[in-house]
Amino acid sequence: MQEVPRFRRGFRFQWEPAQQSYVLLYPEGMVKLNGSAGAILNEVDGQRSVADIVASLEQQFPDAGPLGKDVSEFLQDARQQHWIEWS
Repeated sequence: MQEVPRFRRGFRFQWEPAQQSYVLLYPEGMVKLNGSAGAILNEVDGQRSVADIVASLEQQFPDAGPLGKDVSEFLQDARQQHWIEWS
């Protein structure tokens, strides 16, 4: 899990007060994210590996248990949706 995810060019992740959630903005529109997706993508900075992201989330949400599988699966889905890419 040493891959480093980053947002693809043209995609912007931000908190949207009007939606009361994180959103992913791109030229063709917007994706409103649920809490888990927002928490994961909030950790994507183009510097940290997937393992680093998992460790950070497990520290933030200790009651959630091991998160590696769920985070990795979500990031693979995000990649298939063309939201992120590996650097």
